[in-house]
Amino acid sequence: MFFRSRHQDVIDALEQMPIVALLGPRQVGKTTLSLAVLPSLQKSAIYLDLELEADMRKLDDPSYFLSQFNGHLVVIDEVQRKPDLFVVLRSIVDQRKRKGERSGHFLLLGSASKALLQASSESLAGRIRYIELTPFHAQELAANEQSSYSFDKHWFRGGFPDSYCAQNDLESWRWRSDFIQTYLEKDIPAMGLGIAATQLRRFWSMLAHFHGQQIVQSALARSLEISHTSVKTYLDLLTDFYMVRQLKPWAGNLKKRLVKSPKIYIRDTGILHRLLQISSFDVLQGHPAMGSSWEGFVVEQILSVLDDRWDYSYYRTATQVELDLVLQTPTGETWAIEIKRSAIPKLSRGFYEACQDVGALRSFVLCAGVEHQVLSRNVEMIGLLDMLKLLQTY
Repeated sequence: MFFRSRHQDVIDALEQMPIVALLGPRQVGKTTLSLAVLPSLQKSAIYLDLELEADMRKLDDPSYFLSQFNGHLVVIDEVQRKPDLFVVLRSIVDQRKRKGERSGHFLLLGSASKALLQASSESLAGRIRYIELTPFHAQELAANEQSSYSFDKHWFRGGFPDSYCAQNDLESWRWRSDFIQTYLEKDIPAMGLGIAATQLRRFWSMLAHFHGQQIVQSALARSLEISHTSVKTYLDLLTDFYMVRQLKPWAGNLKKRLVKSPKIYIRDTGILHRLLQISSFDVLQGHPAMGSSWEGFVVEQILSVLDDRWDYSYYRTATQVELDLVLQTPTGETWAIEIKRSAIPKLSRGFYEACQDVGALRSFVLCAGVEHQVLSRNVEMIGLLDMLKLLQTY
């Protein structure tokens, strides 16, 4: 079993907060992680899986059922299936708080975003901490596998545990096919959203072709013969289910005309490659999407290790001067990052101009497997693992 970097975060949160919500896409390892942290806690636990009809029925009268487990940690899996539970949890937590019981009551596991859960539930502000669990990121895998870790395997298969750990690429491919089908036919309909699986699959597949780009929603709507409103709905839905990332544009105060649309990424490159019918690493190396796929892989690796003290965006002007990633550190520094697949990168004048535009204190050219070195004044070349280690020193 792989040790997850969020392990201690979950333990700390349960010692500090009455409710902890561990959120992330299906099959990312939330249940495995929750079971792994239980031995470290000073209380017994019960586990409910709301995909099981028997467990769902136990919560027909949630106040009565949960009142039987004072002093226990109650783990509730797939909590998004019962959003009306939140008002009950709020009442229980407030009652226990008045008795001096302040932490470690409920661990909620959910496959929908904080925004989607909050939109249909009672506010738990001040009573809950949200933690996102992503697919395996490079630092986790490198720590677990050490010298056997392969960027290429991780990039091609993605970070979902069952895809990454499959016996071969064919089994990984089949798992990703089943995963996409289950999301479309079971998980999204279970939220009562009433969107046809066929239509959403067409949208998801077309979106994969815009990976690493800004999309023109009106053009996408015409191609799919749906409304502009439906495009936004579908895009936000896939974002809320952790399948898509909308990277916001940098919004500093400049007189230059800046691109204002978000950049779209399929968050897991294994899922991206399945949607694009890229069936092997050899095919990927000769595919037109290779560059944007690598960019998205690196962006996701970086963002997966940042906490909420960081801010991030991309920078692009109307004249195509751009930076792949602009980070605002917890100490207020601005870092500029340009992502390159080549170990011998060529930097344009536009890169230096963009770094100056955003006021970057440090500028990085991030390549695969290179040693950290200074290229020129304020510009450093760095490998992905070294970059992840640097980010976690803040």
